Order: sequence, then C-alpha cells, then structure tokens
Amino acid sequence: MTAPRTEPATDALRIHGFSSLQPGPRLIVLGGVHGDETCGTVGIERVVAQLDSGALQLLRGQLTMVPVANPLARRLLRREGERNLNRLFLPTGPGDEPADYEARITNLLCPLLDRHEVLLDLHSFQSEGDAFAMIGPRDNTGTLEPFARAFEEGQLALHLGTSRVVEGWLDIYAAGLAQRAGGQAADDAALAFGWGTNEYMRSRGGYGVTLECGQHEDPAAPDVAHAAILSALRLLGMIAPDAAAQPPSPPSLLRLVSVTDRHHEDDQFVREWATFDPVARGEPIGVREDGSVLHADRDGFIVFPNASALPGTEWFYFAVTSDRDLTRQG
Repeated sequence: MTAPRTEPATDALRIHGFSSLQPGPRLIVLGGVHGDETCGTVGIERVVAQLDSGALQLLRGQLTMVPVANPLARRLLRREGERNLNRLFLPTGPGDEPADYEARITNLLCPLLDRHEVLLDLHSFQSEGDAFAMIGPRDNTGTLEPFARAFEEGQLALHLGTSRVVEGWLDIYAAGLAQRAGGQAADDAALAFGWGTNEYMRSRGGYGVTLECGQHEDPAAPDVAHAAILSALRLLGMIAPDAAAQPPSPPSLLRLVSVTDRHHEDDQFVREWATFDPVARGEPIGVREDGSVLHADRDGFIVFPNASALPGTEWFYFAVTSDRDLTRQG
C-alpha cells in the first residue's frame, strides 16, 4: 500500500479547506481517526493534489479534509494514542480540563464538524474482508439517537460503491453495555462513550457515513478511499459529474444484532474468520476457555472478528440481512 506523507512530530492538525464562490453543501472528510488506518490519509492526499493542480475543480460549496485526525496514534502507528478517538466524541465541558490527548483533539474537531452538514469518515479494519459502509438509524424520535436525515445518509452510502452497507451500531453498543452490566440499561454517561464522529454529526443536525475501505494492508484500500471522496463530491454536486458513470447497484444491507465479548485470553475462534463470512444457524463460531462452544443462534454474518481482543472487550459482532431500502424515502 502506498505510504502516506510522513507527518511531522507535532500535535497540530493539518486541515485542508476549499471554498467555492458558489454556495452549496458543506462536506468534511476525515482520515486517520485511528493511527494504523492509513488508506483515508492517502485518499485525501490524492484529492488535495488534484484540487491544488487544477485537475479537479470545486464547483460549489465547502470541502474540508483532515488527512490525519489523530497525529499521536499515527506517529505510534497504532489504533489509539491514549484512547480510541472514535469514542466519547463530545467536547469537554466549560471549565473542565481535557482528560487525555484524544479529548484535546475532539475539542478541535467538534467545532470543525459543527460548520459542516455532511461527514465522510474513512477507516479500515483488522480482519480480512471487503470494503463496506456504515450508516446510522432510520428516522426516529427516540431517545437513543433521534434522526431525521436517514434518506440522505442512505443515498451517500449507496453512492460510495461498496457491495455492503451495515446499520445498527449504536443500538448494539447500548445492548453490549447492558449485557456487561447484567441486563441493566446503560446510563447516559456510559452511552456517550459509544459516540463517534458520525453520532456527533447527527446530533448537530447533519449526517455522516463511515466507510471501511478494507483490511489495513489491502493495497486497494487507498483507491477505495479516493474513489469514495470523488463519489461523495459528485453526489452533492460539488464537482462535475462523471459522464461514464453507471447508476450504483443496490448493495446488500445488513443489520448488526449482537456483540460477543472475549472473556478470557484462551477463548479461541474455531477458525480464522473474515468480516462478512456467512454463518448458518447452529454453526460453531468460537470455544470458550472452559470448553463451551459458541454457536450461531440464527443464519447471519460475522463482522469485525478480532482474534486478539483483550478479555472484556468486543470479540466479534453478528449481523443479519436487513429489510431497509436505501433507494426509497421513509
């Protein structure tokens, strides 16, 4: 995979801003929220170079791109600096000191997101598997994540070119908290830790999609990131359309329904799973340290299997086919 531009040893964020003289959508693109996920950085750098050279022209609106959202994690070439930047994504309260490095970064990024209405957050993942997009809830007036722009968000995911789209993250995060608490519902403070960039953007009246561009070291992942940025810009009418482009094929849509934690370092998968590997009801997935076998309780798909997960953290997610239709409003 093409190496991203070397970052200087600084705590400053490098932010690229482009504003057309014509009003239009306000899009922000993030890369490197996790330091070992470099494909978004490379994709952003390519678009910056195209805009700088004049090969690409911004026709309307405002475009902001942050190639490396977590400089400390990037310098360490690991997922986190002091903690996961894509959790507890809320600004520090007035008069309070940021608790850690990532809180200081969040304090810079939140006001930046506030000035935009659309977010594309570029990631990659550890296990083998194909690129996919993650979207938020359907329109609702509930208390967990009220939302009113699901169709626009779905259209963005639809045009990113992945064969799969996944929904249901915050619901399953809340269910995982309750599971760890012996069935008790999580309080607001615990739920807030599950907030990432997209949850924050939705809370501010905008919408956002996370694009998982493939496995960390997949040489095609930077191409996926680059193409996705261009697709988002075309969808929003911010750059010229591609006359040769074909209408997007509807992706398969999956819904996360459960998360399983690793309890002991000797918990093991029965085989090496990849994201979106299909599993039949009753099929063994893993074996606990005490010899008990975990079986799939229904037909579905493994998502984000992590054979090296620490005890007490997410081991794998499970998804099923969703009945949602991204091509229809409502």
